[in-house]
Amino acid sequence: MKAKKVRPVILPFTLSLLIVLTQCAFAQEPLPSTQLIKKGEYLAIAADCNACHQSPEGHAMAGGRVIASPLGNIVASNITPSSRAGIGDYTQAEFARTLRQGINRQGTHLYPAMPYTAYAKLTDEDIHSLYLYFMHGVNADDRVAPATHLPFPFNLRVMMSVWNQLFADSQKFTPNPNTSFQVNRGDYLVNALAHCDTCHTPRNALMGAKGHQFLAGGAVGNWYAPNITPDPIAGIGNWSDEALTQYLTTGRAPGKAQAAGPMAEAIEHSLQYLHPDDIRAIVAYLRQIPAIHSDSSIARDQQGSPNGDEARYRAEKEVDAGWQIYASTCANCHQPDGSGNTFYPALYHNTATGAENADNLISVILNGVHRETQGQPVAMPGFGQDALKTDRLTDQQIADVSNYVLKRFGNTQLRVTAQDVLQQRQGGKKPLIAHLTGPLPVVVLVGIIILIALRFYFWRKKRVHHDS
Repeated sequence: MKAKKVRPVILPFTLSLLIVLTQCAFAQEPLPSTQLIKKGEYLAIAADCNACHQSPEGHAMAGGRVIASPLGNIVASNITPSSRAGIGDYTQAEFARTLRQGINRQGTHLYPAMPYTAYAKLTDEDIHSLYLYFMHGVNADDRVAPATHLPFPFNLRVMMSVWNQLFADSQKFTPNPNTSFQVNRGDYLVNALAHCDTCHTPRNALMGAKGHQFLAGGAVGNWYAPNITPDPIAGIGNWSDEALTQYLTTGRAPGKAQAAGPMAEAIEHSLQYLHPDDIRAIVAYLRQIPAIHSDSSIARDQQGSPNGDEARYRAEKEVDAGWQIYASTCANCHQPDGSGNTFYPALYHNTATGAENADNLISVILNGVHRETQGQPVAMPGFGQDALKTDRLTDQQIADVSNYVLKRFGNTQLRVTAQDVLQQRQGGKKPLIAHLTGPLPVVVLVGIIILIALRFYFWRKKRVHHDS
């Protein structure tokens, strides 16, 4: 009888206790803020994550894309919140270490194709928003991306710890109190989120950035990221703010440039979606960095003319192998006189034909142009290979048409050989470190790196002792 009397009293008490405990649990682990997740999404777009990590089938952040590098092909990993194939088990601290130091949850060093050297500058607040977005705003995908297999010795990822000591900077971004909020915002976007310097700053023999030539232009595989310092000849000093803004948001600035290759990807996946204030901040920052000069006396977007020496070209074209290819392959879109039309750019006053090297001209002919901005696709077919991997134009034919275009519309000081085309077809000129394969070069390389690292270590130790 007593048990029957007690049960009605205990039951409401128990239910009340469960409700209180549940409320406490929710109070301790609140649902992530929708606003922070949206901020993280914007940051991920600014950082251009999906450009590399989107799967070949088009699944966001699922990995599997092959990224060509001078050391071999690197496969982008799955960074969805899948516990099986992605980063679902990462804590925020592990996520932050991966972004800033290039070391994943398993302690494996990443290759700097993932630009952790730039992401190291990200603020704690932005890391938090990115973490919430990847854990709660990205769909989990359980497909495991293939592993990266580089040739020996580059498959020894522990070597990256030495490279990081030499070339990586772990300092977080600190606003400059002597510049405006807009310029500081541009600094953060250019050097942290958008990681512009990873392409536009030249690299040394060990693929470390040459800091004294910041944003002065550098090779990106078989493409060339040009000088974007405010020098009026070598860089973008003669571009108006409107032209820069138009280029960054659409990939096209008439009379200046057309985005192709990695830059087209950056605009398509990232820059076109940035807030206008952020685009203006990028432009403002680029305006005030030190200008890097070159030996050229004519800006690359001022080379060539709409007329040229018509009589000479009419006399020569019948025996010019390059003209014959141009007439049958290029003239229908770019026009016989190179003036282009509404959809296809002019070939004079064009940075691809007026540059100090022909890398981008050759690569455009080989690979074509593919981008989509503001819902408008832009496509030029590549003439390197067709769907059956058969050469559409031979190396010599591409050299011939390149030389015709340069002579007729661009930098007349350049001449392209079939060997130049072959080098670009094979991924571009390789740095010294890419040739160091095999036992003997590896031993020599490791010895040099150890000596450099030791010298750097003792130099820092001496400096710290001196400062103290």
